[in-house]
Amino acid sequence: MRTRTAGRRTRAALALTAVLGSAALAALPVTTATASASVSASDGLAVQYRTSAGGATADQSEPWFKVRNTGSSTVQLSQVRIRYYFKADSPSASYRFACSWAVRGCSAVTGTFGTLGKPTATADRYLEIGFTPAAGSLAPGADTGDLQLRFHQATWQPLNQGDDYSFGGGQSAYADWTRVTAQVAGTTVWGVAPEGNGPTEPTDPPTDPTDPPGGGQTLFDDFTYTSHTDPALSAHGWSVRSDSGGPGVPGATWDPSKVTFSAQGGSTVMNLETSTAGTGESTRQTEVLTRSMKFRNGTYAARVRFSDAPKSGPDGDRVVQTFFTINDLKAPMADDYAEYDFEYLPNGGWGEPANILYTTSWETYAPDPWQAVNQHSESRRSFAGWHDLVVTIDDDAITYSIDGQVFGTHGAAYLPERPMSINFNQWLIDLAGQPSTTPRAYDQQVDYVLHVKDQVLTPAQVAAKIAAYRTAGTSFVDEVPVP
Repeated sequence: MRTRTAGRRTRAALALTAVLGSAALAALPVTTATASASVSASDGLAVQYRTSAGGATADQSEPWFKVRNTGSSTVQLSQVRIRYYFKADSPSASYRFACSWAVRGCSAVTGTFGTLGKPTATADRYLEIGFTPAAGSLAPGADTGDLQLRFHQATWQPLNQGDDYSFGGGQSAYADWTRVTAQVAGTTVWGVAPEGNGPTEPTDPPTDPTDPPGGGQTLFDDFTYTSHTDPALSAHGWSVRSDSGGPGVPGATWDPSKVTFSAQGGSTVMNLETSTAGTGESTRQTEVLTRSMKFRNGTYAARVRFSDAPKSGPDGDRVVQTFFTINDLKAPMADDYAEYDFEYLPNGGWGEPANILYTTSWETYAPDPWQAVNQHSESRRSFAGWHDLVVTIDDDAITYSIDGQVFGTHGAAYLPERPMSINFNQWLIDLAGQPSTTPRAYDQQVDYVLHVKDQVLTPAQVAAKIAAYRTAGTSFVDEVPVP
C-alpha cells in the first residue's frame, strides 16, 4: 500500500543460491518393492530427483523433482502427491517449505509436513508435495519439468541431511529416485517408503493447511449500513479515514463522505470512491479499516469489485484498489512489521504500463531512503469485476487465492509477529497517468469481509461459511478477542 520502486528486494533473495552440478549419475534400478507398489500401467508415474545442496550439513535442503507419466492415460496433477522422507534434527524442530522455481508455476505447487507413524533411524518426518488444479495434467510420456524446491528449519539453523532417507548428496543430475514415493488419488504408484511405512501401513496425515486445528473465532461483516455516519459502523469496530498523510498524491484528502452503501443483488455493498481534477487539492481518496489491531494467523476473505475505467471523466489515472492487513512500523526496518496486500492497478504504475494485480507479503521497510523486504506475486491482465479474495496465514506460509485458485504462496520469513488491522482503500499513486484537469471518479466495491482466527480455510469453505451467515440472516458477528 506504499510507494514501491522497481527494484524490489525480497527475503527469499537472501537464501542460498542453488548451484547446478554437472556430474550425471545412473538411475537407480526399480526394486521389487517399488514394482509391487505400482497399481497399473494406466496409472504409472516415475519421479526423478536431484539436489543442488549436496552437503551433509546445509542451511536448507533442496530436493528438486521431475514427475513423468509412464502410464497410458492422462493424470491430473491435482491428484498427485510426492513424499520426501527425512530425519528431524530434534523432536521439537519445525520446518518451512518454499518453491524457488517451477515450470508449472510455484503458485501451483504446495508443500506440507507430516510425521511418520513408524519412525526409523533415517526418517520420522516427510515433506509432501502436491499440486493445485492450476498445475494442469500430464499426458502419457510427459513430465512436469523442474520443481526446484527447498525447506529449512524455522530457526534457520543449519540442518543435518546426511542421515535423511530420501537425500542423495551425489545426485547432481536428474535420475529416477525410488527413495521418494508418489501417489495418484491416494494409491502409491512409485517408490519405497521407509520400512514399516508402506501403502498398507498409513502414516499420520500431513499438517494440511486446509484442515487446521484450533481457533475459529470469526469476524464477518456484510456491510449492511446506511452511510459512513451510521452509528453501527463505528460500533462494529470500523473507522472511516479522515486524517491526512500517505499513501497517495501529496495534498490529497481522505474523504469519509465518499464511502457509501447501497443495495445490490439482494445485499448491501460498500463503495469507495476516489476522485480528482488533476491536482492534489482536488483529489479525494477513501479508506475503511478496523480500529483494532487484533488479527493475525487464520483466514482473511473479501468479495471485491475492481474497476478498470472511471465511472465518469477521462481514464488513465494510476489508481490502486486494495484489500489488505497491516500493523504499524515502529522504526525503519523493524522486524515486527507486517502487511499482506491485494493491490490492483487498472492503469499500471510503479513502472508498469498497464493493468496488474499484486499480492505482497511484507517483512519490513524503511521510508527514507527507501528499502523494502517483501515477497510478491503478480498477474498482468485485467481483473475488472467481482472477485473472491482469500489470504491465509499459518505457521508455515502465506497463501493468496483469487476466485478459488491459488495466486501465490509466500515463505515463512514474512509471517507476522504482531496482530494487524483489516483495511480497504483506493488511492492515486500520482497524477502523471492522466494530466487532464477534467474531474473524474473511480469506484471500488466490497460485498463482505471475513476473518477466521487461527484456521486456514479453503475458498470453498469460505464460500460455505458466507452462505451459512446469509441464509441465517446474520449481517455481522465479531468473536475475535483483543489480544
